[in-house]
Amino acid sequence: MPLVQYTPKKFNDHAMAMLVHANRFLRSYQQQGLDCTLRQLYYQFVQANLLPNKVKSYDWLGNLINDGRMAGLVDWDHIVDRTRNVQALAHWDRPSAIIASAERSFAMDRWANQRHYLEVWVEKDALRGVIAKACNALDVAHFSCRGYTSQSEAWAAGQRLLVQQDKGKEVHILHLGDHDPSGIDMTRDIADRLALFTHGPVHVERLALNMAQVEQYDLVPNPAKVTDSRFEGYREKYGDESWELDALNPGLLVELITKGINQYRDTKLWEQAVALEERGRATINYAARYWPDVVKFLRERRTRDNSPIVCTTCFATQANPHCLCKDSTGPAIQLGAGEEY
Repeated sequence: MPLVQYTPKKFNDHAMAMLVHANRFLRSYQQQGLDCTLRQLYYQFVQANLLPNKVKSYDWLGNLINDGRMAGLVDWDHIVDRTRNVQALAHWDRPSAIIASAERSFAMDRWANQRHYLEVWVEKDALRGVIAKACNALDVAHFSCRGYTSQSEAWAAGQRLLVQQDKGKEVHILHLGDHDPSGIDMTRDIADRLALFTHGPVHVERLALNMAQVEQYDLVPNPAKVTDSRFEGYREKYGDESWELDALNPGLLVELITKGINQYRDTKLWEQAVALEERGRATINYAARYWPDVVKFLRERRTRDNSPIVCTTCFATQANPHCLCKDSTGPAIQLGAGEEY
């Protein structure tokens, strides 16, 4: 928790009280395992009636948080900027370290034998971290549309979904977006374009934000944009107010997504996939723990047998063609009781 004072600053009583509220909201995010953006923090203030929903309020809060961080009163790790990130290659200090890393990242497709295939799409990139928390736990792909999905990404999604349709799966897109003229229309746009780029039904479900949720959670409104070409049609149905997805509590968003996914998940098939994944992870762990022995075995085998390798995964050779890979066409070695594959 880096609370580092770079620039001393005195705050008046009101500003200090608001910093206390900010830290309370931020700790709540951290306790739920969620990242928080400045905009998400702002909506926590608005929903708690601590700030009016105005551009000036957002700017004021941004300045306050910046000053609070510089003064060592707000944790630097508690607010993220998802639009600016450093990209770098991963590094390991020895070969066994990457094997250990592979154990942590090893995952099998838990939906491979399920009847349904799902993806979760969200309008706003700022909510990607919240969406990821729910989706990663249930092995579901998620996508940040950043407004209307580009034609390139819509086509790419179509090609991705075609693969699933060819496997005989029912395909579902769970969409989350703002409740405003364009945000509502984006769900329709996704359905239309995916119908064009696939050869079977793609079920597009608007998971949030819906009017029932707006009313249930008493979300703070914004004026709908009158300059939006879809404004008149929107006003006829919903009036001249709009609501942002960010206004929903992040924990509630996770619950909504989790519930939306679980309605299509076969628990028994899921548990079977998890057990198989755990067995594979244990095998990688075994190889990492005994890596020197693995290297020694491979070197000795190549010393004794320099015939061409026929399987680059398990190093089966022409002289020793027994392949350990379950997908190999060669004869598989039968393992004894208690042995790992």
